[in-house]
Amino acid sequence: MKVIGDRVSILTKDDLLSIVILPKQDKKKLLVMFLWLLAWSVCGLIVFINYFQVSEKNAKLFIIIYLSFWAYFEFKILRAFIWRRSGKEKIWITGGKVHYQQEINKKGKIQEFDYSLINDLKLIEKNEFSFSEVINSSFWIKGGERIEFTCAHKTVRFGMQLEDKEAKAIIHEITNFIFKK
Repeated sequence: MKVIGDRVSILTKDDLLSIVILPKQDKKKLLVMFLWLLAWSVCGLIVFINYFQVSEKNAKLFIIIYLSFWAYFEFKILRAFIWRRSGKEKIWITGGKVHYQQEINKKGKIQEFDYSLINDLKLIEKNEFSFSEVINSSFWIKGGERIEFTCAHKTVRFGMQLEDKEAKAIIHEITNFIFKK
């Protein structure tokens, strides 16, 4: 087994290439994220409870709009928190197929691609001056994929928040394994 950095492990056998990518870990930031999630949840519950005590229509409408935004961000932070605690990306190649899974607590949908149809396996370049790139590479977000390929006119991205060195090593391992066949 080959280990790249703190987060990537690669296992190569005769007819199998397996890559596991763990999310960035920082116990202090994870604690802050949990406290943020807790405070956000309490605030939303307080507003929801007060909805039933308000009689004015405009105030009720405001609370409904507020709660819709609150629910969206509650979902996003909960998703990021669970991903940081127990998520991982798995890529394995065997039997002419590439399998990709975002696994959380040993569950997750497996996507399957025929590797003879895969084109343009490449590194997604970072733009240090792009606002969206900075947000997607932050600890608080689930996202920031760094590798992509095209399969049957569908673009598939994976390798969340990898460093250039890690992403290039994964691309190198995948291309060597596929073209070795």
